[in-house]
Amino acid sequence: MLRITDQIAIEEWELSEQFTRSQGPGGQNVNKVETAVELRFEAERSPHLAPPVKARLKRLAGRRWTQDGALLIRAEETRSQARNRELARERLAELIRQALVAPRKRIATRPTLGSQRRRLAAKTQRGAVKAMRGRIRDAEDPA
Repeated sequence: MLRITDQIAIEEWELSEQFTRSQGPGGQNVNKVETAVELRFEAERSPHLAPPVKARLKRLAGRRWTQDGALLIRAEETRSQARNRELARERLAELIRQALVAPRKRIATRPTLGSQRRRLAAKTQRGAVKAMRGRIRDAEDPA
């Protein structure tokens, strides 16, 4: 069982792990030992997550979300299979904790009258500076 919060825990049947060989340099060890962990969480079928949490989790997961509603997390940072397993589970728990937090509703506000006046005064001043950059003309020269 993977404990997310005091109220939410993920059952073992919802998680499946697959071990593969890690990528990148690692000497002789990399060609023999399967240390990389691919953790699969059946999020869409999980009875422990509410539908809004699942929707936020799907958005947070991005490309890690599969067509059949599973979340894939791959960990291959360390040379230890056990440590990579812990890292994958920690990442999953952190992602679910982020999805549990509902975003605050935005309250529409209007700019203050003072800020509007300051903005227009700054625009006028900037326009005057740019106007001064033009070609200098003599008073007698009509063109």
